[in-house]
Amino acid sequence: MAGPTRRQFLQTAAGAALAAGFSPRGAAARAGAAADAAPRGVTVLSPRGRVPLSFVIDDSTCLVNLGRFATPQFAEAWPGRKDYQKPWQSWPAEIPDAFVRSFGEWCAERGVRGKYSVVPYPACVGWLDRTLPGWSAQALADSLALVRDLMLPNWDVHPEMLTHTRVIDLKTGRPKPLTGPADMENWYPGRDAGVSTDELAAYLAASLRVLKNCGLPCTGVTTPGGFGNGVEDRLAVAVRQAVGDVFGGENEFGGADEPGGTVRHFFKYVRLGDDPVAAEVRDVQGLEAGAPECVVTVPAATGDWFGGWTGDDPLRDELYCNADATGGRMVELIERGDPAVMLCHWPGLYNHGAETGFAAFRRIVTALHERFDDRVLWMKLSEIARHAAAKQFTTIARDGGDVLLDAPFACPQFTLQIEAPADRLPPRLERRGDGPAAVQELKEVADAAALDQNTWRRTPEGTVVCFDLPAGRSAVRFGAG
Repeated sequence: MAGPTRRQFLQTAAGAALAAGFSPRGAAARAGAAADAAPRGVTVLSPRGRVPLSFVIDDSTCLVNLGRFATPQFAEAWPGRKDYQKPWQSWPAEIPDAFVRSFGEWCAERGVRGKYSVVPYPACVGWLDRTLPGWSAQALADSLALVRDLMLPNWDVHPEMLTHTRVIDLKTGRPKPLTGPADMENWYPGRDAGVSTDELAAYLAASLRVLKNCGLPCTGVTTPGGFGNGVEDRLAVAVRQAVGDVFGGENEFGGADEPGGTVRHFFKYVRLGDDPVAAEVRDVQGLEAGAPECVVTVPAATGDWFGGWTGDDPLRDELYCNADATGGRMVELIERGDPAVMLCHWPGLYNHGAETGFAAFRRIVTALHERFDDRVLWMKLSEIARHAAAKQFTTIARDGGDVLLDAPFACPQFTLQIEAPADRLPPRLERRGDGPAAVQELKEVADAAALDQNTWRRTPEGTVVCFDLPAGRSAVRFGAG
C-alpha cells in the first residue's frame, strides 16, 4: 500500500478540540469560556503584548544523520515510492556536534527558542542511553552533554518516538517484522488498529524513559510523520499519562512541589493558509480537585522550506521571509498577530555539510529582527502551551475598576489590556491566599519594548500590565493601596 508523503503526514488537519467542564472555586463556568468571557474593558494579550515566535526542529538526535539511515528503511516499507530512491549511501553518517554548537550558540545569542527533537533509538542505529555503534562511548556522552548544557535552556527537548522508522516491540526491544507501512512509526498504529490509550501511552513512555535516562527532561513529545493519525481521540490523553508516568508531577517550574499546575504538550500538526494556528487545549483533568493538568497541541504554521528531512531538497527559504521581511509566511503571521511557529528538519539545516539551510535561517532571523524586533517574542512550545492554558481557564471579573483573576495554571509574563481611569493609576498586583494579601508593585515603562514582568504602560487603548500570573486568586488593583 502506498503511503502518504511525510509532508502530508505533517499537514494532517487537527481534530476538534476536546472540551472539559470547569467550575472554578465552585462557581459554574463553561470550560474554555474564561478568557472569551472576560469582562468589558479587559483583553488577554500575548505575553508582553508581542507576537510569539518559535522554531520547531524535527528529526534531530545525537550524532546520527537520521535522513541517511531512515531513507533505505522507508524505501523498504514503500518500495513503489520513487522519492525514497535516493543515493543515501553517499550521505554523511554524522551530523557533528560542532554543527550543534555553532547552531545553538548563534540562536542563544539572538534569543531564538523552540523545540529540538532527540530521537532515542535513531533509525535503529543505537540506543542513546546505552551505546551508539560507530561512535565511542565518550563521543555519545559528550553529545548528550552538549544538548543538556547548550540546548535545554532555550529549547524543549522531545522524543520523536523511539526510532522514527521501525515500530519497536516493547516486550523484546527489537523492531517488529516489516510487513508494510503499518510496521513503521510514521504510520503507527494505523487507522484501523485497535490500540488502546494505555498501549499508546506505553509506547510514548518508552521513548520518554530513554531520554530521562540520558538526563533530558521532557514535558512533551513530537509525533513522527503520521504517528497517531488513527487514534487522535486518544493521543492527548496518552501524552498526559506517559509524561506523568515517566516524569511524575514535574512541570516547567522545576518540580511537583512548585505551584502552578501541570501543562504537557505535543507537536503534530502543520497549519497553512487561513487555518487557525493557535495552540489548542486537548485534555484537562484535576481542576475541581485542585491539581490541574492539561495537554496542549501547538501547531507549526509553515512548511519545511529548507533542505527537507533528507537534507538535499532545494531551498525555498523566501517562502518563510524575503530579504527585507516584507513578504513570506512568517511576515504574514506576524502582521496578523498570530503565533509564527516555523518548521524544519535537522538534516535540512546541515545539508550534508554544506549548511545552506542554516545560512538561510540566519538570514531569515536577522531580517525578522531588523523589522519586527519590538513586536515579537521567541518562546518554547511549552511556554506557548502554558499561556494557552492560562488564557483559556483563568476566570476574569471586574470589581469596580479592579480586575479579579482566578487561575488554575500559573503563567509567566501574563499580559492584560485594561480600561482604567487615569486618576486611578498606577496599578498593582495583589496575590491572595489563605493569609493577608501580598502586594507586588508594578513599574511604569514608556514603550512596548520595555514591557516585561511586573511592569505596566499607558496606551491609547488603556493600561497594559504584564506580570507573572500566580495559580489561585489574584487581582490587579487600581488607586490607593
